Amino acid sequence: MKLDRRLLELLGTGRWLVVLIGGVVLAAAILIVLQVRLLSQVLNSVFLEGRNLSEISPWLISLLIVGGLRAAAAGGIEVISGWLAVRIKENLRHTLVNRLLDAGPAFIQHENSGEISNTFLNGVDALDAYYSQYLPQLLIAAITPLTILLIVFPLDWLSGLIFLLTAPLVPFFMVLIGKGSESVTRRQWQSLSRMSAFFLDTLQGLRELKQWNRSEGHAERIAEVAENYRRKTMAVLRITFMSALVLELVATISTAVVAVQVGLRLLYGWMQFEQAFVILLLAPEFYQPLRVLGQRFHAGMSGVSAAHRIFGLLDSLPPSNKTIRQGVPLFERGGIIRFEKVTFQFPAREVATLRDLDFEIRYGETVALVGKSGSGKTTLASLLMGFIQPQKGQIRINHVSLAEVDPCSWRQQIAWVGQRPYVMHGTLRDNLLLAAPQAGEAALKKAIQFAQLDEVIARLPQGLDTCLGEQEAKLSSGEVQRLALARAFLKNAPIVILDEPTAHLDASLEQALEESILHLCKGRTALLIAHRLPTVMRADRILVFRDGRLVEEGNHAQLIAQKGYYARLVQGYGGRA
Repeated sequence: MKLDRRLLELLGTGRWLVVLIGGVVLAAAILIVLQVRLLSQVLNSVFLEGRNLSEISPWLISLLIVGGLRAAAAGGIEVISGWLAVRIKENLRHTLVNRLLDAGPAFIQHENSGEISNTFLNGVDALDAYYSQYLPQLLIAAITPLTILLIVFPLDWLSGLIFLLTAPLVPFFMVLIGKGSESVTRRQWQSLSRMSAFFLDTLQGLRELKQWNRSEGHAERIAEVAENYRRKTMAVLRITFMSALVLELVATISTAVVAVQVGLRLLYGWMQFEQAFVILLLAPEFYQPLRVLGQRFHAGMSGVSAAHRIFGLLDSLPPSNKTIRQGVPLFERGGIIRFEKVTFQFPAREVATLRDLDFEIRYGETVALVGKSGSGKTTLASLLMGFIQPQKGQIRINHVSLAEVDPCSWRQQIAWVGQRPYVMHGTLRDNLLLAAPQAGEAALKKAIQFAQLDEVIARLPQGLDTCLGEQEAKLSSGEVQRLALARAFLKNAPIVILDEPTAHLDASLEQALEESILHLCKGRTALLIAHRLPTVMRADRILVFRDGRLVEEGNHAQLIAQKGYYARLVQGYGGRA
């Protein structure tokens, strides 16, 4: 019930379309009754009263008009239902994208990208049947039989009573069978999500599978996953066909009961022909919406199963802050970034990742973060970029709390280069312009030169217009790092955050990129997360972290002279801090 309420809440501003569908359904139900009455009058006039064509022609014209209007109403219901489904899917995808972007990478990095893609595409599309078929059919099944009952009872109370008693049998069996199909359909959807994630991981790891000669064994695993999904799909179809048989049988028997009692009473002269014929024609129309509802019920169940995952994903994301935040002024000379007693703990962990951080970063200063893996350096960068918020303390930008600042306005002033930069499917030019879509050719060329990307572009078949595959299919790790540095140069932001950009490179390539990193940091406020001693030594100030706490602070010479934790790190790692 809670899920059904949430599905109805998605209607939002589209509720007026539901009201419109209800109005058209009511009009269609009235037209059904008018069509049946007109047809019974025509047949009664011709066969029993012996009237000629000229006498019944007004009724025939009316019958033609009513039939046309009924067809138009049926088509209108389909069209409006399609509009409703499209509108809801667009709004839901827009909400999902905005919530994912607001959450940032820190909250979704533990989610499987294949499963998220399946939810975003197939999951939202699965709701189409719910809103375009099942929900409108609910209105039809509620309005049309009720309208027919209101007409039948004054004509013949016995037939109306039979309608009233047999009508609940169809939804009863539908719900009874649907209880079993709901769990089976949910398992099928979960299997599809896992299969999507598995296939995406397989595609992204094809190169490694070939290198380690594991492709044949993995092919068997793919066959197992596909077979598992096939079995679950066939289980759903088995229940669907069985329910269709049961509902058709119930509706047919109910129609037959009405027909038999009407035929016997007509035979013995207890009922007029026109009256009996009206009821006989209305009987299939009475049960038809309920039969169709049984068919649409299983399409709706697929949407409900998908909705479980969609709402689960939305609930796992942090709530969207609707407060209008202020834009942050340009971070320039005299600016200060201040961490005041900042503490952060991930929900799934028992110990805080960062505890009681208290320090500041001044404009134009290059600050290196040093510590063992897991000491909270990358988490600190995520806090500074506003991807996550501290549980205690606050971060101030020029005496303004970061929590009160518009995150988009703040991130526009930050250029970030991570350990594994992402290359999207598209041309090299497109990937570069992600950082600054309006950049001109001169700025683009300058960024390429600073990042030492010239030789890479020279050997590509179409230069900047060479199409790159997902996961940097045509670039080496070092070339991808240069691409990320070129993006940072192109953005020309006052703040630069470098998260171990040379961690996975060989020594010669690392040395080549060191100069590019120095160019990038020059004249900017830079935050370096690094293990390499040459990089750390160039920093104006070094912050040393241990178990989430800031334990030492100073430049390289000062920290070595103290012979503390930093000195032991340098000595223990032999050239790595």
